[in-house]
Amino acid sequence: MKEIKKILCAVDLSEHSKAVAEYAVLLAKGLGASVLVVYTAPSLSQYVGFHVPPNTIENFVGEIVTGAEKSMEAFVAENFAGVEAKGQVLIGYAAEEILNRAHEEKVDIIVMGTHGRKGIDRILFGSVAEKVVKNADMPVLTIRPAEPIGE
Repeated sequence: MKEIKKILCAVDLSEHSKAVAEYAVLLAKGLGASVLVVYTAPSLSQYVGFHVPPNTIENFVGEIVTGAEKSMEAFVAENFAGVEAKGQVLIGYAAEEILNRAHEEKVDIIVMGTHGRKGIDRILFGSVAEKVVKNADMPVLTIRPAEPIGE
C-alpha cells in the first residue's frame, strides 16, 4: 500500500493559500507526514534585452525573493503549527519549478490551489495547477477558492 510521508504544498501567498495550507496540514497530521511549502517567484530573465540592464533585473528579483522568504517564514509559522514543515522560495516558471522540486524531494503528493479562472482570463493566464496535474507522476490535490476569480 502507498504511503504518504512527504507533501509538497504549493502556495502563491494569497488569501486563498490559507485554505490550501489547511488541507496540507490535515493530511500531514492524519498521515504523520512532513510538508515542504513552496512559492515560486518569477525569474524575469525573459526581460533581459528589453532596454533594462540585467543587473537591475537581478536586483529586482533579489528584492522579490527576499520579500517572499520573509512572507513564507511568517506563512509557515502561522499556518503549519503542529506539523513538520519548512518553506522554500523557488525562482522560475511556477509549474516547472513545482514539478522539479517534487521530483528532487521525492514527495508523495502535491497539494495546491487553483484560481478558478474561466474564459478569457484562463486563456491569458493559463493554469499552473492544470500544467502540474497533467505532468505530475504523483497525485495532485487541487483546492479551488470559495469565490472563483474573474466572475
